Amino acid sequence: MWTLFERVAQARPNPIQCGYLHMDPLARLFGSYARLKLLRLFLFNDDMSFTVVDIIERTKTPKDAVRKEITALVACGVIRKRTGKGAAQFIANRKFQYFDALQSFIRSTTNLSDADMVASFKRAGAIRLVVLSGLFTGALEAKVDILIVGDKLEDKPLESSIRALEAEFGRELRFASFSTEDFKYRRGVYDRLLRDIFDFPHRVIFDRLGL
Repeated sequence: MWTLFERVAQARPNPIQCGYLHMDPLARLFGSYARLKLLRLFLFNDDMSFTVVDIIERTKTPKDAVRKEITALVACGVIRKRTGKGAAQFIANRKFQYFDALQSFIRSTTNLSDADMVASFKRAGAIRLVVLSGLFTGALEAKVDILIVGDKLEDKPLESSIRALEAEFGRELRFASFSTEDFKYRRGVYDRLLRDIFDFPHRVIFDRLGL
């Protein structure tokens, strides 16, 4: 599998200067951070097709880098091009010889440290609690992937942090945010949304409320 990527990488410049390469060993393995983000997008959404504009928006990656990596992934057979009316679309190629193995590898290695995730939310206000469920724990019943509790939370910075995480994970994230007072009230009345989180597998990664 890796030989295919190496051959493509050797045929074109390798953007080692990408700012994330020194932090993410997977980016080094696949040759660029942009390629890693595109792989996550297609492999985590293998039933969806995307235009170049969609990919740019979902991965927060520059247009030139997106076009370059699309060319490489199509050449490797990991994704395929759909043609028809309107802009060309691209979709994961489930017939790729190593599709299942590659998808499993990307899923099992896609992670962000708890500290980094919490730090991204702290720009939105005074964070008191962060709980992960759904996508992060395999709890398919959960309706929320991330629960954020804090005071003086600002919607725009919070949504910006979520969009940045979506670009990292290649998936749309469902999140809920509450003030400390509202959370305590909802917990007291055994709110349905909170039950969907705490009654199923979940992970508390930041707690200033003493749960």
